[in-house]
Amino acid sequence: MDIGKDKPLSGRISRRKLLGGAATAAVVLVQTATGKAFQAGVSVAELDDPTKIPGVLPGTVGTRSSFEQPVKKPSPTSSRTPLQDLYGTLTPSDLHYERHHGGVPAIDPAKFELVIHGMVERPMVFTLADLKRFPSVSRLAFLECSGNYRGANDGKITPQDICGLTSQSEWTGVALSTLFREVGVSEKATWFLAEGGDAAVMTRSVPMSKGWKDAIIAYAQNGEAVRPEQGYPARLFLPGWEGNTSIKWIRRIEISDQPFMTREETSKYTEQVGPAKIRQFSFTMDARSIITYPSYPARVEKGWIEIRGIAWSGRGKISRVEVSTDAGKSWHLAALQEPVLDKSLTAFRYLWQWNGGPTEIMSRAVDETGYVQPFYKQLLAARGGNMGYHFNPVTAWYLQSDGQVLFRST
Repeated sequence: MDIGKDKPLSGRISRRKLLGGAATAAVVLVQTATGKAFQAGVSVAELDDPTKIPGVLPGTVGTRSSFEQPVKKPSPTSSRTPLQDLYGTLTPSDLHYERHHGGVPAIDPAKFELVIHGMVERPMVFTLADLKRFPSVSRLAFLECSGNYRGANDGKITPQDICGLTSQSEWTGVALSTLFREVGVSEKATWFLAEGGDAAVMTRSVPMSKGWKDAIIAYAQNGEAVRPEQGYPARLFLPGWEGNTSIKWIRRIEISDQPFMTREETSKYTEQVGPAKIRQFSFTMDARSIITYPSYPARVEKGWIEIRGIAWSGRGKISRVEVSTDAGKSWHLAALQEPVLDKSLTAFRYLWQWNGGPTEIMSRAVDETGYVQPFYKQLLAARGGNMGYHFNPVTAWYLQSDGQVLFRST
C-alpha cells in the first residue's frame, strides 16, 4: 500500500493521523492531594494517540478504566452481581452480591470477639488476632442467596436480574473444625447456632457435620480483608449452602444437640410444598447454569457465536453442561473451563453458527451426583407453585431475526 500521499488507509486512517495523531493543545499532569495524577488542560476535539501524552503516574490504589463501568443493581435489601459483564469465574470483591437483613454494621476489628460456648469443655472468646494465629485455609467457592430469582417480566431482563445473587470469591480464614477442637466440642453435639453482629442479629442453626466438614471463619476475600458488605472483620462461610446460613459479622457460636428454630428458619427460608408439607433446612444449593452471552440486552449478528456462561452446584463439581440452540429439541456438550472445582462456578462455552432465524438457546447443568437442572414445569410439579427459594430452572434466551436477545421463560 502506498502511504507516501495523504490519503485514507483502508478507508479510515490517513497518513497524517497515523504519524501525528490528532491536533492537541497543551497537556498538564495535575497531582491530587493523595498523590494521584491525572491529565488536564487538553483542549482537543479528538485525542486518539496516547503515545503523545504521558500517562497517569503510579498510585496507591488501582482503578478500573473509565471505559469499564460494571455496577451492582441495588434494591432495599440486596444488590446483584452484573454476571453479563464479567469474565471468567472470579467476582471482583466490590461486585460481589449483597443481601442484608439489618444493613451493614461498622465493627472495629480491635474490638471484635467470637464467643464459642454451649456443649463444649472450654468455652472461649477469640479475638481477630487469635483467629489469625491458627493455621489458615483458602478455597475458591461460590455463594448464592436461596432467594435468587426474578418474577414476572417483559423479556427485557439480564443475567444480573435473573440470578445476580450469585458470586464467587477466594475465601481465607480458619477452619471451623480447628476451633471446635480448641474448645472441645461434646460428642453428643449435633447442631450449632451462628449469630451475627448486625442490627438484625441474624441467626441460623447449622448441623455440626457441616461445621466439621468444610466450614470456614473467613477474615479475607480475594487476597484482602473481607469487605464490610461481606462480613468484616469475620464471617462464617459454608461452601455450597444457601447464603443466609453463612452468617456475616459472626460474633457467637453456641453448640447444642438440637436446632434452635430461629426466626430466619421458621418464618423465613422455609416454604410449603404441596398441601400438607413444609420444606425446612433446605441447605444445599442445587445445580444451576445460565448463559451470560448472548443474553439481553445484547444484539448479535448472523454467523459464528461463542455461547458462554457459568454453572455451579452446592452438591459438588459440575460434571457437564449441555447447550440447546433449538429450544430444547436437541442438546450438545459444552466445553468446561479447567480446573473444575468442588462447589465452585465453572465457565462453559459452545461454538455455534447462527443462520439468522429466530430460535431459543438454553443451557442445563449436571453435577457429579447426577442431579440435572430442571425446567420450570418440573419445579412447578414438584413444589406445587411455591418458588420463593431454591429456584433453579433452565433459563432460555430468545434470538429474534434482527439479532436482539430477550429472556424467555421455560
